[in-house]
Parts: sequence; C-alpha cells; structure tokens
Amino acid sequence: RAQVMAALGPDWDPLEVLRGEEEAYDLLYSGLDPEQQRVYDELVAADVLPVRGGGHAAA
Repeated sequence: RAQVMAALGPDWDPLEVLRGEEEAYDLLYSGLDPEQQRVYDELVAADVLPVRGGGHAAA
C-alpha cells in the first residue's frame, strides 16, 4: 500500500477523482438519441445501470 500511495503522490485527491468519474458518466449518458435512450432506460429498469438525472439521461 505504501508503494501505491507513494506512486500516486501527495496531490492525489480521491474525492476529486470520484467527482471526475461522475462527470464522465453524466457526459456518457447525455445526448442520447431515442433508441439509445430506450436501451438506457431498460438497463436502468433492470438495475444494470444506476439512475442518473431523475431516471433519464440528460438531454
């Protein structure tokens, strides 16, 4: 563990990394066309993907 933490360096911020990942997922599921939105909604309903943006991907 010490080696991993040393490799990450003193500026590594795990909360900032998490925020960046959430932003990336929001972008990934934004601007879907109707067919993509349908598939996304089915995957959310099947608990394969988490709910984002009130149950629908952002437009």
